[in-house]
Amino acid sequence: MLISFDWLKQLIAINKPATEVAALLTDSGLEVEGLETFEVIKGGLQGIVIGEVLTCEKHPDADKLRITTVNIGLEQPKQIVCGAANVAAGQKVVVATENAVLYPSGGESFQIKKSKIRGAVSEGMICAEDEIGIGTSHAGIIVLDTDLPNGTPAAEYFGLSSDTVFEIGLTPNRADAASHYGVARELQALTDAKVALPDVSVFNLSNTNRNIAIEIQDAAGCPRYAGLTISGVKVGESPEWLRNRLRAIGLSPINNVVDVTNYVLHELGQPLHAFDADKIAGNKIVVKRADEGAAFVTLDGVERKLRSTDLMICNADEPMVIAGVFGGKKSGVSEETVNIFLESAYFNPTSIRKSSQVHGLKTDSSFRFERGTDPNIVPYALKRAALLIQEVAGGEISSEITDVYPEPVQPFQISLSLSRVDKLIGQAIGRERIIEILTDLNIEIKEETETHLVLLVPPHKVDVTREADVIEEVLRIYGYNNIALKENIATSFLAKFPQPNPEELKQKISNLLTGSGFSEIITNSLTDSAYYEKGAEDKDETLARIVNYNSEELDVMRKTLVFSGLEVIRRNVNRKQKDLKLYELGKVYAKAGEKYKEQQKLALFVTGNTAAETWSQKSEKTTFHYLAGVVQNVLTKLARTDFTLQPLQHPYLSGGVNYQKNDVVLAQVGLLDAQVCKRIDVKEQVWYAELNWDYLVKNSKSQLVFEELAKFPEVRRDLSLVIDKGITFDQIKTIAQRTERKLLQDINVFDVYEGDKIEAGKKAYAISFTLLDKQQTLTDKVIDATMNRLMQQFEKQLGAVIRK
Repeated sequence: MLISFDWLKQLIAINKPATEVAALLTDSGLEVEGLETFEVIKGGLQGIVIGEVLTCEKHPDADKLRITTVNIGLEQPKQIVCGAANVAAGQKVVVATENAVLYPSGGESFQIKKSKIRGAVSEGMICAEDEIGIGTSHAGIIVLDTDLPNGTPAAEYFGLSSDTVFEIGLTPNRADAASHYGVARELQALTDAKVALPDVSVFNLSNTNRNIAIEIQDAAGCPRYAGLTISGVKVGESPEWLRNRLRAIGLSPINNVVDVTNYVLHELGQPLHAFDADKIAGNKIVVKRADEGAAFVTLDGVERKLRSTDLMICNADEPMVIAGVFGGKKSGVSEETVNIFLESAYFNPTSIRKSSQVHGLKTDSSFRFERGTDPNIVPYALKRAALLIQEVAGGEISSEITDVYPEPVQPFQISLSLSRVDKLIGQAIGRERIIEILTDLNIEIKEETETHLVLLVPPHKVDVTREADVIEEVLRIYGYNNIALKENIATSFLAKFPQPNPEELKQKISNLLTGSGFSEIITNSLTDSAYYEKGAEDKDETLARIVNYNSEELDVMRKTLVFSGLEVIRRNVNRKQKDLKLYELGKVYAKAGEKYKEQQKLALFVTGNTAAETWSQKSEKTTFHYLAGVVQNVLTKLARTDFTLQPLQHPYLSGGVNYQKNDVVLAQVGLLDAQVCKRIDVKEQVWYAELNWDYLVKNSKSQLVFEELAKFPEVRRDLSLVIDKGITFDQIKTIAQRTERKLLQDINVFDVYEGDKIEAGKKAYAISFTLLDKQQTLTDKVIDATMNRLMQQFEKQLGAVIRK
């Protein structure tokens, strides 16, 4: 919402700079998100002054140029070369001085610089209307009839002034502040200044030649509707002051009648609508609900299908306006309009909100009506608008104000406990100060006792309906910054830390895996005990057996997700689908003594190639590292990066690792044993990962940790280590992190070599180390010392040979 400071000062005599007013409003809850300067003419004629032509002579090298000397209020006159035919000595002219930026009408801006024109020095420019943006004429320079002294800013002569515009982030509950009057009321409570609305006492009836009746058929949707007629108006362009007021708050002027309705809307917060009175059939306004499915063409030329919930403003024959939202094409004011009917109403916010949403129409009127306007300002807004229309468009008021208001909207009656005010605010602010604030907010004190106040809150404060709301109003105006913080802060309520949501985590990981090319499978929890038992003598006592099973192939609860996943792979491979990436999140079951337990596991299966073969990419067989990378992505997504890699321990896997945190296994990755696959008749190589989902969900770290970007550059150094084949990268990483805790940011293997160029039983790792000091730029001395310490530890603890 945009608020003009100059406009605001017409409603409240506030003697404070714009920045201070912005701070006051922000502290009270009307957050000023920005301050902008509005200029009637772009640039505000900065650097352009009034001057006097002292001499004017023909340019020796150009017939159409004149060399002038101009007094612009300085000790020495300026020499200016001018091409205008009407320039002459003795004239008062408009001069653009050096470095001034001009914004010509319909052209691009340019800067005035000292230059030479045909060999003659020119120290400025004598301007025409179009060159400074105040008109379109280029017939010659502007010649002024003025006694103002030379050097006077041209903006002063033309009566140009700038305005400061507040951009306020209006919250939905502050409908009372959706206007200049609303903001002025807020400032009245924040300062000693008082609000004074424009005087409408001169409002006077000229005749009653054009009475238009009003009938409200839906009083629930329209509790109040008022109107009057003005005859003999002349629709045309608005005066400059009115156009500039609207431009300052981002509106485009349309015509003098519509501009007045927009002006009053933004001044008072009361939307108005001007009808062409000659198009109101039967001289009657009817407020009623629309017929379901009826066609209606709005002002933008779009035909819309009405709903039975739409409140309409109709004449005796047909609808004219979607009440409070948008006018109809046949009802609007045009250049041919001579007589107008001016509407001012109060509509039910819910009704307007529904129509606005259904038809996708968001207007300045609906914005206010759907949040709640002031029913008591309806007749004043009519008078204010009628007087302004007479001022800018002429005409006579040709009817009484017809005000249909069958059941007046009552103020909210609220009992306020003074002790409750002190308790919620956190300190005593005094009875007198509370009453003063309430009075400044136009909240009437109906009754007063030692402990309580009975208040009447005006209906324009739609968000103040309870005692707590009143206390919030008092606190806003008193000032949050004026509440002292105690040395020891205590609370009667301590919020629990949010527990991880299993469903949200499941969805997050499912999205990750699906995005990585995996397909989700859901398999039966019942399975065949033969998968677990090699023979009759080899009974697994930990199986959860079904007592009354219907099928011998479904006689136990599954103990692992391995076999049901292999069944899916077998079925797909038999149908020529050999490149598979599958995942399942399911429960496994086991018997422990006389009791049974269940656990949630996440299983990943990968077989065949990692991707289909294309012209630009060869297909590659799935490897351990591919699946391990997927598992680490899952753990990272769950914020579990605090693991170590340990030797694999799994009854069905080989050639893999355990991801562990202390003694807890987070995940296991490896190659499914060929004999296990053979039980399901799967001949393909299958890589398998199993994650401890219950533990991961319970211990998921949902909070994000943010860190300022480093101000100093990272440094990378590489080492080539020859080590025993049995040494893992995790061992190297652990040693490096223990040796250098401060500077080491990352460590990575970028090449591995095993071959005849190194001795048997050895392998070579090419490793990169990323170093960073967050306090200063790393020097070569510090880097070399760090790398030497790392090499010493690799040699000492791993028997590594450093290759140069």
